Amino acid sequence: MRYLIWALRLLVFVAVLMFALKNTDPVTVRFYADHLVAEVPLIVVMLATFVVGGIFGLLLTVPAGLRRRRELAKVRRELERLREAEASRAGRESTTAQPSPDEVAPLSPI
Repeated sequence: MRYLIWALRLLVFVAVLMFALKNTDPVTVRFYADHLVAEVPLIVVMLATFVVGGIFGLLLTVPAGLRRRRELAKVRRELERLREAEASRAGRESTTAQPSPDEVAPLSPI
């Protein structure tokens, strides 16, 4: 399985490398307010766009991750509180309640 994953990675790398080598033509990038960057290789523009998109995508997932982390901490605190309550209740019951004689030695026919 590991070799298959590495073969797929190598295949993707080669495909991206061939794409990059074929898209080296210089382009002019225009921003708002007539700000432009001239003679930039197309692959650099595409790579920068990909990186910026990846960063924005990660930033969009941060709030959901923080929300899940907060909820997980809340559930863990509740679980710990319930375990402590159960332990204290079990401790109280074992020290205060004495078993009946039938529980200790049940009656049986002789």
